[in-house]
Amino acid sequence: MRILMLGNSFTFFHDMPDMVREITGAHVESHTRGGAHLSEQLNAETEMGAATLKSLEEHWDYVVLQEYSNGPITGREAFLRSVRGLCEKIRACGGVPVLYATWAYEKGGPKLQAMGCTYEEMAAGLREAYHAAAEENGALVADVGDRFLEKADTLQLYEEDSYHPSACGSRLAAQTLSDVMLADWTRRERESAE
Repeated sequence: MRILMLGNSFTFFHDMPDMVREITGAHVESHTRGGAHLSEQLNAETEMGAATLKSLEEHWDYVVLQEYSNGPITGREAFLRSVRGLCEKIRACGGVPVLYATWAYEKGGPKLQAMGCTYEEMAAGLREAYHAAAEENGALVADVGDRFLEKADTLQLYEEDSYHPSACGSRLAAQTLSDVMLADWTRRERESAE
């Protein structure tokens, strides 16, 4: 299995792609930059975009897409447009797109207060946007944000900055992503054997 992960610090913190490799046994590569939006992955004028577009000429079984933390809410149309463009390229290389649906900022933290909404509202907004993009593009969704919502009161999922994942949060993200891809991989292998 070959996995390409496109995103930003929510992907690279605590070397989360390596966690995915350990769980899945797959070959995993990532193209990330702190603060990056998915639109940058489509921009051949940037170093990361040029590398991503070249990589998408190869075959990937799964390509994970992770938008800027609040981008699906604050820049919804740009997010949907970027997912659409990337999904076209992923399908052209024979891959399956996987949307890495991220989490709301930590309850009571300054980043959430700056957003001007509750934890539950931000979580619901992210979930709705990622699911709308998945439905439009026939993509898989790894509901990492839902897992954070379930576990936020019992596990320390955030770094001190109140929005980046802690090591535990990155592990939860890696497991959720891996579960989605492994379930799909198993289903596809079973169907091809029938």
